[in-house]
Amino acid sequence: MSDSTAQQVMDIRAGLSHALGAAANALEAARYEYGRAVERRRRVVEAAQARRAKLAGALETRMAEIDHQHKTDLAAYAGAAAAAADRAAPGAAGDPWDDWQATPLDRAAELRVGRLLLPHPEDVPALVPLLDRGHVVVRGDRTLGDEVVAGLLLRALGTAPPGAVQLIGYDPEHLGGGLARFAPLAPANVLTFVGPGGLGALLDDLTDQVRRINETVLAGEYTSLRELNAATHRRPEPWRIAVLLGAGELSRAEQAQLQRLLRTGAACGVHLVIQGMPVAATDGVEFITAQPGDRARMSSAGALPVRLDPGPPQAVVAATCRRIAEAVAAGPAPVALDSLLPQVEWQESAATGLTAPLGDSPQGMPVPVTLSDYPPHALIAGPSGTGKTNLIYAWMGALAARYSPAELAFYLLDFKEGVSFARFAPGRRDQTWLPHVRLVGVNVNTDREFGLALLRFLGDELRRRADAAKRHEVTNLAELRAEDPQGSWPRIVAVIDEFQVLLSGRDAVEKEAVDLLEDLARRGRSQGIHLILASQDVSGIEALWGRPALVAQFSLRIALPRARRVLAEQNTAAESLPRYHAVVNADSGAVEANRVVRVPAAGDRERWNALQHRLWRRRPADLGPPRLFDGDVVPRLADSPDFRRLGPAEANPAPVVLLGETIDVEARSARTVLRRAPGRNLAVLGTRLEEACAVLATAALSLAAQFPKESARFSILCLDPDARPAAKALCETLPDCGWYEQENADWILEEAAAEAAASWPADRHHFLFIYAADALPGGKGAAEQLRTILRQGPERRIHVAGWWRGAGLLRDALGGPGSRTDAIGAWVALDVHGSELAPFYPGTGAPAWYPRPWRALHFDRSVHRGAEVIIPYGVA
Repeated sequence: MSDSTAQQVMDIRAGLSHALGAAANALEAARYEYGRAVERRRRVVEAAQARRAKLAGALETRMAEIDHQHKTDLAAYAGAAAAAADRAAPGAAGDPWDDWQATPLDRAAELRVGRLLLPHPEDVPALVPLLDRGHVVVRGDRTLGDEVVAGLLLRALGTAPPGAVQLIGYDPEHLGGGLARFAPLAPANVLTFVGPGGLGALLDDLTDQVRRINETVLAGEYTSLRELNAATHRRPEPWRIAVLLGAGELSRAEQAQLQRLLRTGAACGVHLVIQGMPVAATDGVEFITAQPGDRARMSSAGALPVRLDPGPPQAVVAATCRRIAEAVAAGPAPVALDSLLPQVEWQESAATGLTAPLGDSPQGMPVPVTLSDYPPHALIAGPSGTGKTNLIYAWMGALAARYSPAELAFYLLDFKEGVSFARFAPGRRDQTWLPHVRLVGVNVNTDREFGLALLRFLGDELRRRADAAKRHEVTNLAELRAEDPQGSWPRIVAVIDEFQVLLSGRDAVEKEAVDLLEDLARRGRSQGIHLILASQDVSGIEALWGRPALVAQFSLRIALPRARRVLAEQNTAAESLPRYHAVVNADSGAVEANRVVRVPAAGDRERWNALQHRLWRRRPADLGPPRLFDGDVVPRLADSPDFRRLGPAEANPAPVVLLGETIDVEARSARTVLRRAPGRNLAVLGTRLEEACAVLATAALSLAAQFPKESARFSILCLDPDARPAAKALCETLPDCGWYEQENADWILEEAAAEAAASWPADRHHFLFIYAADALPGGKGAAEQLRTILRQGPERRIHVAGWWRGAGLLRDALGGPGSRTDAIGAWVALDVHGSELAPFYPGTGAPAWYPRPWRALHFDRSVHRGAEVIIPYGVA
């Protein structure tokens, strides 16, 4: 190899070596740069990973915060929703069925049908706005839908006062079976059924109800019953829920009426619950799709699932319906008496009439009732227990609060057994009285004479007013008051409860009573005398209905529930009235004049006492208490005004014998004057020992009150051992009294007969009281001596007051059937029939007298044309 070649080789090798070194250096540099790049990459990746880890942690924290807030917000929402639901559906509107009971509310509530399914365990009720808000359409499963409808209806019934929700059922497929569980409501008319084919008529009727309520109840002043209730706190119309359970295809007219009701019914309290009938979506209609489990839906909940409640237990439905029906049958709770009272009392004038509200109408407006020239008088009828007495109380309270005692006077008479009117007079526990009341008669069912006495008194007052009107040349009370402003001319209202008793005797009392009633009814209107006759049943009062001219004067008719014949023949409005309601008719019962009134509870003694005490404190200073006649109370001699007024005989030389209280308006005493004249003797006839002793004791004590000690002589001859205690006690109280019994009867009779036969009068009066005079001993001698005393003694100041235990025995004592009887100028008959008294009665007749306990017939031939009924005084 040549050097050049070798050199070349060496050069090549050197170049290659240099190249390889450069390459190695370059590779090393590349490796170095790569390592740095890898390191930088690693650091970048690690930084990125660190940043990603940090961001992931922050994100996880934030996500946890968001999840926690979501859960907190959901819990708060669910809690708020549940609380709002509880407020919207309290009590019976939302309580579960296991402890459910009716709880009437003061407002319309939303009604629970199930619960909303939220992603939270809080139970949020699913509510339906129905009453006062809208309508409900139930679709889907028919069986579940039936339970939804039943639950809605029961909750609606349970949240309203009894009778405030009325159901109308239309169920053509099952013929009412869909509402069978509510059947107990039907007898109380809370549930009514419409038969197949009746849908059109039902929709028409509901549409008419909406129109009527808009025109007459809301009347442009309110937009809905809900607004009216909020403003006035009263609801004059019930809620009406029509339950339409399938109907097939609707006619065009039915569709039109249905749409009208869906638009306008809720404002007027008319609501539809529809199942099995196509209804288009519209405002105010809640659609419920009934499906099992969690697949049910409600239009107001959107897509939110709903779980429907099971239907109410049948036992709960039945018990609730029975209670509601019973409450409706008993009638609604009455309003308070205060609702009838004016803000300012005693501000009205009675010159032209008396006007006061008797209660309020179904729409809640006051119903005024007037007594004036027309209508002048009133008839009230109602069976026992329907509130007749309460109505009279309410009417009296409303009048008494408006008119002062100078404007209005009451005369009250109650023929039924009881003391309904006694509260208006002073009593043992309450000494106040209603200032307007002048007379109260209670327990007079056996004292028809007292009713006749009241009519006589009113007749006398009518004549007094008519005479005054003639003097002032006027024709009615208003004109008389204007001409004589200083006179006392109040309007008189006479209330006679169970008045048919007065007209039931077919005797002289009945005949005179009817004549007086007719005269008062015909002429009393112009002189301010008004009659209010009340009865449980007027259908059998022949004496009244037999006089159409009399009945025509009673143009104001008031019928309580189930009252008969008080209204016109075809007017049956009272048959379906609830309790505490009445029909007021001022046109003799004509149907078109009916006004239904809800009467307040005026019988509550506490509420009435508050009014009476307030008026009593305002009474005029010179106004005394009313005359109280209680037929069950025996009057006492010591309480008699006539007994207290008795003075010394010198002022009245003819002594007065008091015998008992007359049955009349004034508390007069029956009396007989013992003048020095033939016949001035007294006979007590009958077998009732206690009453006979009472009459004789009354006579003796009244005589003794007129004579100072030793100015008159009293002799008591007792021939009946049973009468001895009473006669002996009487003798011990009398001044200068001689006591005689069987063994010394001859002596006192002989002495008295000698005095009677003397030619000069005794220097003082001698009063001989004989107990059981028919038992005189001694045969004809004693009888003749007694006849001498009876015939000749009065002119010589010797008077006999004797008790004979029979009218025939007195006749025998006077000499037998053919003898004269004028030696007995006055008599008191106890248990002696009128026919037995004919010999002692003027003319050829006999008094109409039927004995009754603690009543007597008094006749004094010197003053009486006919006998009078009296109540013997009790002397204890």
